[in-house]
Amino acid sequence: MIGLGVSSISDSWTAFAQNVKTIKEYERLIDANELPVFKGHFLTKEDQVIRKHILNLMCHFETEWCDTESNLLHFDAILEKLHEMENDGLCYIEHNKLVVTEKGQKFVRNICMAFDLRLQRKQPDQQLFSSTI
Repeated sequence: MIGLGVSSISDSWTAFAQNVKTIKEYERLIDANELPVFKGHFLTKEDQVIRKHILNLMCHFETEWCDTESNLLHFDAILEKLHEMENDGLCYIEHNKLVVTEKGQKFVRNICMAFDLRLQRKQPDQQLFSSTI
C-alpha cells in the first residue's frame, strides 16, 4: 500500500514508511523526483505477530495464538490487560483464543491496545494519535 500525501504511511507488509509532514517539503521532494519519505520501520518478528492479532481482531473480532507466539509476546501480560474487559463482557478468552463480543465490538480498538506492546513499553507522556471511546 503506497501512502500518497503529506504524513501518509506506506506499508510493504514487512516495513512501514512515513512521508514528510509539511506540504512545502513534500512538494519540494516530489518536484525533485525524490520519494517524500522521512522515516521508516522494519517490522520485527514480534511486530508481525502483533499485527496479525490486531488485524484479526479488527476484521474478524477474534484471534487465536499458538504456544510459540505465547512465549514471544508474553501473552500472560496481554491477557492480564484483557481480564477487566472480559469482566465487562466486551470479550471472552478461551484456551488460546480471544473473541470480541457484540457489546465489545464498539471497543475493539481498546481491546487491540492490549496487544500493542510497543505502545505499552513507550508509555508516551502525550497523546500520539486519536483517542478511543
